[in-house]
Amino acid sequence: MFFFLPQKYSFHLLVTHVSELTEKLVVGTIPLNRLIFGLCFLTISLVYSCGNSSTAASSSGNTQPLAENLLPTAEIIVGANRTDLYLPLLKGKKIGLVANQTSVIFRENDQKTSEKVSHAHLVDSLLALNIDLLKVFAPEHGFRGTADAGEKVSDGVDKRSGLPVISLYGANRKPEKSQLEGLEAVVFDIQDVGVRFYTYIATLQLVMEACAESGIPIIVLDRPNPNGHYIDGPTMETEYKGFLGMTSIPLVYGMTIGEYANMINDEGWLEGGLTAELTVIPLENYTHQAMYSLPLKPSPNLPNDLAINLYPSLGLFEGTNINAGRGTDHQFQQYGAPFLDPELFTFKYTPKSNPGAKSPKHLGEKCYGERLVGVGRLYEVSLEWLLKAYQNCADKDRFFNTSGFSKHAGTAKLQMQIEAGYTEEQIKDTWKADLESFKRIREKYLLYP
Repeated sequence: MFFFLPQKYSFHLLVTHVSELTEKLVVGTIPLNRLIFGLCFLTISLVYSCGNSSTAASSSGNTQPLAENLLPTAEIIVGANRTDLYLPLLKGKKIGLVANQTSVIFRENDQKTSEKVSHAHLVDSLLALNIDLLKVFAPEHGFRGTADAGEKVSDGVDKRSGLPVISLYGANRKPEKSQLEGLEAVVFDIQDVGVRFYTYIATLQLVMEACAESGIPIIVLDRPNPNGHYIDGPTMETEYKGFLGMTSIPLVYGMTIGEYANMINDEGWLEGGLTAELTVIPLENYTHQAMYSLPLKPSPNLPNDLAINLYPSLGLFEGTNINAGRGTDHQFQQYGAPFLDPELFTFKYTPKSNPGAKSPKHLGEKCYGERLVGVGRLYEVSLEWLLKAYQNCADKDRFFNTSGFSKHAGTAKLQMQIEAGYTEEQIKDTWKADLESFKRIREKYLLYP
């Protein structure tokens, strides 16, 4: 069974940690020896009206305007900020941390900076709070989040803290027993985006499994899911199990990473029927319908709210020979290829090598496609652009990378349906039974309305 810490306070605790590093590191954290009661944060319900969109989904009421420049720390308090709940679990223990560039503690504007939100990295904050942090484990894209998708990342040393950084996207993707040796607890804190083939949840599952095997407690600091407001897409079939999908869940599963950790544990998804000693540090003031704008890029090619919202739909292009905006400044906000019909696809661009996409598809080639503007907040996976691209492709034999597409979709059926001329409605009808089954399981693990 998972262990869930209840919310103990109706007030969000704000603190000042008195040290040389106060301003840089831990303003907004909660040291054990000094607490100052501060602002009381109320749950805010946001109501959005439907807006215009160029997508087919908008006409059926499945989009709403995508809000910009939201302040996540103003209403939603992330697990990392709730130090009163997890510092007592770390004090006096040797700690490992699974983290990347999104593993931060937020603070409010103290009027000494013009920035709306500032933050301190969890590594720096824990060290400043005298937590015995021994090592960091880094997922795909590395500790600083700059490596390309699929690029192997080597072990190293964090120059700022001097801590060893062990890559979980290099020689091994699951922590080895020797790498966990000497640790008394592991903290997991990574911002996810709620899509099955986004590999941070695979890392979570393998870390939980390794901790269970070694008898080490794991503490997951929960963060909002920007795509947590719906469940949709094909459910992964077991023969396609891999790092793009460790369990048979839908493409978009509508859970925070903490909720999903509980599901992994209690559904018996760890190898050998193991159960991890799991603690989830919950969010405050979060609902699954909340509009949450990520203040930091979760990976190099998800630069903004629009890209993150479109990622479940345009991410399916990753298993084709269509470029989904990598090598441009509009990643997952446009798509194109040299072999799409230029009469229909009048938008043109040429992918170039850039940070996070050193060798994008069709590097240096003129691509014909579509830039998606005015797209509202999606409430379902849209197949509109995938079907449009395939149906208007001059060379259909070049469209699919069959192995890659099946791994991303989690099934071979979707490609066969597209090639057979199924409509979006016909395809989605085949998802319904699996989605309903998953929703019943999901309901048991929801921590938030």
